[in-house]
Amino acid sequence: MTVDEAIQHFESERQRIWLQGPDDVLALGRGEVPRGTGSRGQYLSTIIFAEGETRTLADEMLWGIIRVGEDTDADLKTLQAIIKQIIGYKADFFDFVSLPEAAAITKIYVDTAMECATVADLVRLTHAMLSYANRLHMWVDFILPWGLGDGFRRKKTA
Repeated sequence: MTVDEAIQHFESERQRIWLQGPDDVLALGRGEVPRGTGSRGQYLSTIIFAEGETRTLADEMLWGIIRVGEDTDADLKTLQAIIKQIIGYKADFFDFVSLPEAAAITKIYVDTAMECATVADLVRLTHAMLSYANRLHMWVDFILPWGLGDGFRRKKTA
């Protein structure tokens, strides 16, 4: 897939999940965990892991790659090595927490990033992936049972 094709793919996927959550995320929210992750038959920890991974993909990794690529004399090969190692791991982890759609899209990003010939192309690609990843994170945030936090109220200290 070319950089422009991947950008179009990420934009299409973002539009697809704009108002309707991704099937894999909604299934996880219903407790459908085909990979069987989660200890003792529960899936709360799986949702928590999915939330953390989607947040850090968008807020830390992709945003960081953009900032470095736009603000410095970044080395393309170093950025590509980081993407392959860290974001490639995140793609595999998305599959582990039963988000195969997110895993497949993230793998497209990694594979296409490895084919970029310039930092400018890598930054364009990463902007498009970030837009998708932000929306994905929003949907994972949506399925997190935030009301459980009421059982963990902070104690007043002296």
